[in-house]
Amino acid sequence: MREDYQVLIDEVTALLGTPATLENRDFGLIAFGAHEGEGDEEDGEDGAFLMDPVRTRSILRRRSTARVRAWFESFGITRAVEPVRIPPDPSAGVLRGRICVPVRHGGVVLGYIWLLDDGALELTDPRLADVRAVARRIGSLLADESRAGARRGELLCALLTAAPGHRAAVDLAEAELAGELGPVAAGPLAVVAVVPWEEGAGGRSAAAPGVPGTVAVCAVPGTEGLAVLVRLRTTATLDPARTAAERLLRSPRAGAAAGIGEPCTGLGPVPGAWWQALAAARAARAESRFGPVARWDRIGPYRLLAFTARPSGSPAAGVPDPSVRALLEPGHREMARTAEAFLDCAGQAGRTAALLGVHRQTLYYRLSRVEQLTGLDLDDGEDRLLLHMALKTARLLRG
Repeated sequence: MREDYQVLIDEVTALLGTPATLENRDFGLIAFGAHEGEGDEEDGEDGAFLMDPVRTRSILRRRSTARVRAWFESFGITRAVEPVRIPPDPSAGVLRGRICVPVRHGGVVLGYIWLLDDGALELTDPRLADVRAVARRIGSLLADESRAGARRGELLCALLTAAPGHRAAVDLAEAELAGELGPVAAGPLAVVAVVPWEEGAGGRSAAAPGVPGTVAVCAVPGTEGLAVLVRLRTTATLDPARTAAERLLRSPRAGAAAGIGEPCTGLGPVPGAWWQALAAARAARAESRFGPVARWDRIGPYRLLAFTARPSGSPAAGVPDPSVRALLEPGHREMARTAEAFLDCAGQAGRTAALLGVHRQTLYYRLSRVEQLTGLDLDDGEDRLLLHMALKTARLLRG
């Protein structure tokens, strides 16, 4: 649909000979029409006219400031049916006037088409009737997208809140969400959590329009968090998820931090990745060095602390931390025993070697293998804490 919006806004730009911008009702950028000569210094006054700072900020940061929004809304654009002329307000950074064409559907304003105003276009100009016709087409698309987005959000919420023991409910939510997403459901995907998240009117969470790669959004009851399912290019990079998280944190409803779970192939791992993302977001709020966007695989011992705080029936409960998976394989039991003994002895090599009945060089070799298997640094206090907690937790799970 984003391509459809771009085609339509380019149509408006060509129709009026002035750059047009399309934003949703929350002033999030959807599409903008470039204009020949825009930003060229050699264009003199015309170039200065086109390089309006509010338009530039909207394009670069994909959102207007709260002050700019308040200025525009003071002219009644949220209720308007006809185009509205808005004068400049240098104190709010609005150096050029605007003509706002409301985008409506079913009596509701869903967005705005913005035209930079040089005073030459009369509101009675017949070309504005053509622009309004384009606005109606855009309104229909936005309404369809809103309905589809709401449905995907409901299904994502159902998937994340279904009790793992109720396999039928989990399978149904997963199948229905897969049907809505189509091929995207096969992945790769990532889950982003934003905490806390202020819900919109009626208890429904705000959607995340304009955030690249977002395929489903919902507020998750009982967590004060927003869950966002993001499409990845590959499981090797979480950059699209980080971009989405950073954009969401600039939202007026956003909380203090965001977290990203492990990449998912398909929808099956999504509930577990949600708990990971939520734990990472909470860790980022607790420790500023992690945030404002934290990754699950980079929060160290907080992974285990989050595990102990996780409800017993939640996804992935009872699963050992990734840091010890390799050590728990049958062929590495001696390495696991060595690591646990070393940590029990507070990292004292002499005591550990005596306890295990091995030479120090043998101990050092085993410890280097432990580091290779876990990816942890045994000279780092937090890595040692994570490994110690993970090994003890694994022992409890086995017992």
